[in-house]
Amino acid sequence: MVEKRGIGTILMHVVLISGIAIVCFPIYLTFVGSTVTHFEIIRPPMPLVPGPHLIDNYKEALASGINAPVSRMLFNSFIMAMGIAVGKIAISIISAYAIVYFRFPFRMLAFWAIFMTLMLPVEVRIVPTYEVAASLNLLNSYSGLILPLIASATATFLFRQFFMTVPDELVEAARVDGAGPMRFFKDILLPLSVTNIAALFVILFIYGWNQFLWPLLITTKPEMNTIVMGLKQMIPTADDYGNWPVTMAAAMLAILPPVAVVIFMQRLFVKGLVETEK
Repeated sequence: MVEKRGIGTILMHVVLISGIAIVCFPIYLTFVGSTVTHFEIIRPPMPLVPGPHLIDNYKEALASGINAPVSRMLFNSFIMAMGIAVGKIAISIISAYAIVYFRFPFRMLAFWAIFMTLMLPVEVRIVPTYEVAASLNLLNSYSGLILPLIASATATFLFRQFFMTVPDELVEAARVDGAGPMRFFKDILLPLSVTNIAALFVILFIYGWNQFLWPLLITTKPEMNTIVMGLKQMIPTADDYGNWPVTMAAAMLAILPPVAVVIFMQRLFVKGLVETEK
């Protein structure tokens, strides 16, 4: 059977391709800017074809920076993003498991207390959070970058909703087979939650990678700067011309880890978002 493609289908593809081009064109310009010289960028018109200085500019970007090398800031951002993603998932899945499968006093009150934290914007709680972190000597440390941000009401809610869809017969069968709470959690719930964990990991990794305000407050030493802070510092201000090829090379390096995570976990990410039946 030959599928008929009308004007509506063609128009839809044109709109989609146009949207992709609009989104990708600034990224392409950034890549081109990272392969040419500084004078080629500031002298209009800017070239639209990559230049011959790709390796030199990226080497300089990795080795240089305003306060710390870009390679160091990339490492800091990776540790922070990975710690936040893993920490949020670990705490959320355990708390959701306790709320759904254990009967203890004020169980639902605890859940709604967690859920209500979604209504508090970051700006409301960032000052007391900073005061607690400072009193615990967490400034200028990976623990300070990660620990205050690993609680997630959203992830707890999502895991709770998924656990509530697990059939009671499966719980009873595990109990008959002699599986204790930890074995049931490890051997049954965790394998069933793989797609949910993957989808949340991608979202939370990007969330941690893009953090700017909290690292800006919690770090004072240049060697603890993240790549988002570094890019802000590398952008020239006032009459300073800066070094645009190196800045654009650093920007391209900054988007590589999140893109790699999305590509590597694409299947599980999409499956975790759209799958309704477990």
